Amino acid sequence: MLSMLGLDATAEAVYRAMLARPQDGTAALRQRLSLSDESVRQALDTLSELALLRPAHGRQGELRAVSPDVGMEILIARQQAELAAQQLRVEASRAAAAELIAEFAESRPTGGAETNVERLVGMDQIRDRLALLTRQVRHEVMTFAPGGAHSPEDIAAAKPLNLQLRERGVQLRTVYLDSIRNSPATVEYVNWLTRQGGQVRTTPTLPTRMIITDRTSAVIPVRTDDTGVGAVVLTGEGTLTALCALFESVWGSAGPLGEEAPKRTDGLSAQEATAIRLLADGLTDEAVAKRLGVSHRTARRLATELMERLGARSRFEAGVRAVQQGWLPHTG
Repeated sequence: MLSMLGLDATAEAVYRAMLARPQDGTAALRQRLSLSDESVRQALDTLSELALLRPAHGRQGELRAVSPDVGMEILIARQQAELAAQQLRVEASRAAAAELIAEFAESRPTGGAETNVERLVGMDQIRDRLALLTRQVRHEVMTFAPGGAHSPEDIAAAKPLNLQLRERGVQLRTVYLDSIRNSPATVEYVNWLTRQGGQVRTTPTLPTRMIITDRTSAVIPVRTDDTGVGAVVLTGEGTLTALCALFESVWGSAGPLGEEAPKRTDGLSAQEATAIRLLADGLTDEAVAKRLGVSHRTARRLATELMERLGARSRFEAGVRAVQQGWLPHTG
């Protein structure tokens, strides 16, 4: 029952037994639970590591179980810290991958079979190459779509292509930004795509725009701030393995569009948590808006509301207070 909080079945049984009969010693625990000496010792070690056992007052050498309300708070706080650390690792991996992709694209201006890179200059070449890849794809298209809400023109152009792919049995998986939930037209389009058999999830931020076809080709813009300038088509096996792993990592942490984005235990939404991290990293409102796929006004409102909730008068102070309140992990 408590396995999600880090307690195995034996440790949980010992913890419950010690709560029920605090006067029992190790021998009584073994007998009541039909456990071996080693199993009881391992369980006691686990409980001690999780701070669920403390020295019994006035009884030297004996341990007592902390009360369930305190114990559950300890376990949840520990899990929250682990999740925050994991989220930082995921975000760091995404950022590193995005930087590597951009550096690689910019450093290889020409393509060829030896480099497994094809350079595309201008929007016309990008569209032509995407059209060719769409005709050639047989199994799967995986997409990062960090641009926020779709325009009516983009939606009108995308629907026929998506229908063609689904009629051929091609699996479509797309990760959008959470901010598309605020665009009725985009939500309507995404719901339409889902009814056709496509799969859609959303996440607060995305590392780059990317389209992977059949796990053999990836199209990535050279510049994330102006995707129409140029792009590269990557086909190297090692590169595609890494990019597919990046997609699966983001896909695994993203949430279905139809589900309301859950609040964290600290009361922040995923978008708010990402915003406070970006602000603490020193990003401007404009940069935060681009990363979240929202308007500059929305980013400024988010920053103002978060600073008010933290009682901070500057962004530096907001970062300090966010760490103090557990909104951001302590990096010291």
